[in-house]
Amino acid sequence: MLANTRPSNRSNHWSKGMPRLVEARYIRDFVIWLRFSDGSEGEIDLAGELYGPIFEPLRDPAYFRLFTLNPSVHTIAWPNGADLAPEFLHERVRVPA
Repeated sequence: MLANTRPSNRSNHWSKGMPRLVEARYIRDFVIWLRFSDGSEGEIDLAGELYGPIFEPLRDPAYFRLFTLNPSVHTIAWPNGADLAPEFLHERVRVPA
């Protein structure tokens, strides 16, 4: 360890200013309904976001439905360790027409 360095006591930016994901429900196909702590809510279609090795299993609709809300990181996660950044979800949530 370098001299004069110590662990930071600062919280990450998400815990201070960004809304937290507080609820998530499966809707259909690859669409999930989300609600955030700032009151924003709506649907997100993740069909076009499931690329790369970690997301490969999620292309199976039955496996996709296995997501859970991980309260420690404020996002949705799957049993294989795949997750999506909460800020990514917040920016893309849409109110259905």
